[in-house]
Amino acid sequence: MIFPLWIAIPVGILVATASWTDVRTGRIPNMLSLSALVLGLAARLAFQGSGGLVQGLEGALLVGGLLFPGWLVGWMGAGDVKLMAAVGAWLGLPYALFALLASLIAGGVVALVAAARTGNLKRMVFGAVRLGAWLTIGAGHGAPPATSGVRFPFAIAILLGTSVIFWGYR
Repeated sequence: MIFPLWIAIPVGILVATASWTDVRTGRIPNMLSLSALVLGLAARLAFQGSGGLVQGLEGALLVGGLLFPGWLVGWMGAGDVKLMAAVGAWLGLPYALFALLASLIAGGVVALVAAARTGNLKRMVFGAVRLGAWLTIGAGHGAPPATSGVRFPFAIAILLGTSVIFWGYR
């Protein structure tokens, strides 16, 4: 699928602006992500009718809902969840899910680079192993293990993941 310009241009501007803001301030403003979510749903309704609106709502709710637990346990900021939900509103299903998966993969790569640059790679790998064990064996039994402390602006991962989706579906 080639994404129409009424989707590609606003989403490109959204994720680039959010990345720039996240790098500079460590935050993604609610005004940016929430207005983009509403505009995405309105655009889908205007260009694709009620079916497009439903796809946008499904995309926003699914990807936002999948990231929400990460915010609850402190692995990511609320702005990241809202930004991904806004991207999901514009892309709709199934492309929102593909963008989320690509963003999570990109986030893993960015986290590895950030950990290597700060000398925390070994601690991050052991933390990932502990988290994997907790998820497969002990989830629901106590608090999740602490994160490695490697922090980075996740909007960059969303920018990369969304770009891969645009590039891959041409």
